[in-house]
Amino acid sequence: MKSEEKQVHSCSVCQSDSENQGERTSHHDDKTIKELVTRMNRIEGQIRGIKGMIERHVYCDDVLNQIASAQSALDGASRLLLEKHMKSCVKEQLQAGDEQVVDEVLKTIFRMIR
Repeated sequence: MKSEEKQVHSCSVCQSDSENQGERTSHHDDKTIKELVTRMNRIEGQIRGIKGMIERHVYCDDVLNQIASAQSALDGASRLLLEKHMKSCVKEQLQAGDEQVVDEVLKTIFRMIR
């Protein structure tokens, strides 16, 4: 693959109802995909660890602290993906004249900050 080409990856944030617009994909580079996958793998390990703590009857406050840590890690991954989404997918859609993407991303942000 040439260095200026980007691999196209699916992105659940960038996909819409298939009935309305068909399946869309993101255009994140391999570095971004690798970083997100690494974060998800780490979070997955945290969740398994929390489950094990519960099974071992670890003190509630310790479990709650680990849950807060996992939530923080998920929030960080969300912020990274939102940043990349805004700088690529949303930007491209706006340049193509798709103004509906603003409503879509606002809906996503409002859901994230609940």
